[in-house]
Amino acid sequence: MSDWAPKRFWKTARTEPTDAGARVLLDDKPVRTPAGAALVLPTEGLAKAVAAEWDAQEKVVDPGTMPMTRTANSAIDKVASQKMAVAAMLAEYGGTDLLSYRAQSPRALAEQQSQLWDPLLDWAEQTFGARLAVTHGVMPVAQDRDALDRLAAPMSQMSPFRLAAFHDLVALSGSLVLAHAAAWGARSPEEIWQLSRLDEEWQAEEWGRDEEAEEVAAIKRRAFLDAHRFWALST
Repeated sequence: MSDWAPKRFWKTARTEPTDAGARVLLDDKPVRTPAGAALVLPTEGLAKAVAAEWDAQEKVVDPGTMPMTRTANSAIDKVASQKMAVAAMLAEYGGTDLLSYRAQSPRALAEQQSQLWDPLLDWAEQTFGARLAVTHGVMPVAQDRDALDRLAAPMSQMSPFRLAAFHDLVALSGSLVLAHAAAWGARSPEEIWQLSRLDEEWQAEEWGRDEEAEEVAAIKRRAFLDAHRFWALST
């Protein structure tokens, strides 16, 4: 495997307004996506966040430290050309939503799930008119088609940038409802993340914590919070 990585060649990263929003310049050179498209961001706030990532690079560029840039690249190079396919893929999460699947035992866990997850299902019903059914155990539960369509409908109005961020909110939490709750401010992103980790936290408290699993969870938490920040800066 090659150890090659692009080296920093610029002195400063800055933003510049455009008709479509704002772009990032490395000295006087506009940043482009991996596919060669112009990296034009929809808001000045998002452009500044991307510019800050480039400005923070030292001798070589480390994409792992640039979540805003990576998501922007994805929005432009991938999501923009296949919005309907991305939205359809994310809509499928509603049929197997994390909040719909509850433990049969222990009883205390099932009660905690009901206490903490039911208010989010109530919120989805009040906000979108979509009530998801709940089951206990691993047997699948059939969801009402109209409810699933209502949860999917807002994605058709999202820009490629917001849909790229929403993709990560859904995929990382395993829940279309939780992603909506984070996006629309029903709870703080940190609280939403903790709700998505309810089962794992229960197991860790019962059986002890695994260092490797904790490290993976920390990485995913950071990615979830970054996705929410990208969402917030996209409009």
